[in-house]
Amino acid sequence: MTCRPLILAALVLGLPQLAAAQEACTTYTVREGDTLGSIAQAAYGSFNYQMIFNANRDVIAANPGILPAGLQLVLPCEDGRLTADTALSAIIESETAKQETSRDPNRPYVPAMKLVTANDWKPFTDESLAGGGIYVRMATTAMQRGGNDQQYKLSFVDDWGSHIDSLLPSHAFDISIAWSKPDCTKMDLLGEFAVKMCNDFEFSLPIYEVAYSYHTLVDSPFAGARAFSDYAGARICRPEGWPISDLEVEGLAEPVVTFVHPKAPMDCAKMLLDGEVDLYSIEIETSTANFEELGATDAVELNPALATFNTHHFVTAKSNPRGRDYIAALNRGIEEMRESGEWYDIVATGLAEYNGMQN
Repeated sequence: MTCRPLILAALVLGLPQLAAAQEACTTYTVREGDTLGSIAQAAYGSFNYQMIFNANRDVIAANPGILPAGLQLVLPCEDGRLTADTALSAIIESETAKQETSRDPNRPYVPAMKLVTANDWKPFTDESLAGGGIYVRMATTAMQRGGNDQQYKLSFVDDWGSHIDSLLPSHAFDISIAWSKPDCTKMDLLGEFAVKMCNDFEFSLPIYEVAYSYHTLVDSPFAGARAFSDYAGARICRPEGWPISDLEVEGLAEPVVTFVHPKAPMDCAKMLLDGEVDLYSIEIETSTANFEELGATDAVELNPALATFNTHHFVTAKSNPRGRDYIAALNRGIEEMRESGEWYDIVATGLAEYNGMQN
């Protein structure tokens, strides 16, 4: 899960400001001074703007930090539906039916693709979730779209590091679900792990763009950071398996900062509350859910001026003789899912399931 950062600064989250009235389940016209953060706060009561980004990816993905006045944005319903009169999963059901009717019974045999992922990364990957989570559903669906009809075997191996160190290089598995992509144009700034990812692995097209948040305690001296250099000296928590390349390219590497890597995201949230670390950084959806579950949203502060967008991908070892074919097939499926709207339907239904588990 190494990272390709896009620095968004205050333009994305937005410092507190007056905002026009905005409601979920509507279309909103951007006004001068609006940011994704301010729009999300007005519509949903939270700076977590990931759902708005997901629904409007095609028009804002190139530069989410700049929202021109007059831009039309879809503000999804709180359960993820794009409009009040649409149903979640409708596109999934339609596309699945098409696949069933077009399947060729005489297709040649192709060995099953071996997929591997890990638990405890909700809502993205976990055996307790429908289909194994959002990213697993994307992978298995992509292999049935874009002209594909690929069989697969799915396993959960909860040691993320083993995926990269041995399982993919040995070809015990073909694809790992899922990892962030480092900025391989800045190899001189990257740590050993990120360089290895650039040199030894192939990445699919992005399957999801996630906003990484930066949480501190409300009274922390790091709460007022307005540049990444302001985090110098901080103890930064990212869970085991979540690489740090987005911070490395900003000059935040050991010994400038101290990294702490517990096993699970919730461990980071608890360590922040206990004062064992100064900063907790992970996907904004995960961190927000962690603090809500702990009943600690009033004790922490989300930095409104700093954020990075990181792209998540399916990954294969470059040494895998079928790896590039698998990535190409996944890419065809991803592209079709984007075009049909099935990609958004999978995201929205997965988030709705996860949110329902939290309530």
